[in-house]
Amino acid sequence: MDSSENQPQSIDVMKESIISMAIESWRFGRTFERLLNKLDAGEQSRYINQFRWFIKKVDDSLEQAQLRIVNVEGHMFDPGMAATPLNIEEFDPDDELIVDQMLEPIIMSDQGIEKTGTVTLRKVNV
Repeated sequence: MDSSENQPQSIDVMKESIISMAIESWRFGRTFERLLNKLDAGEQSRYINQFRWFIKKVDDSLEQAQLRIVNVEGHMFDPGMAATPLNIEEFDPDDELIVDQMLEPIIMSDQGIEKTGTVTLRKVNV
């Protein structure tokens, strides 16, 4: 077997690994952000720049792999959105819905959707 035949499979494995790391980094970032919000202002400022640096490094690494994280929190929900709503059955078909919380981000590349996200929804306040 020619080694070039294994190359596409190897690239796919690497891409899946990068996507998995990006999702876990995103989750860790969300947890760290909640922790930062519980600190007093003096302690917060000591860690906020480190947090921003971490997020920038993740985004830069994803950009090098031609990937990006898409967060649709706060956007109007569209059934064609690349995210699975966990609580859609709680609403009527004519309800206007907004993405309340991203539980897992959407991962996109130049070719399109690489990984769909997971969200919870809420009604738009009228």
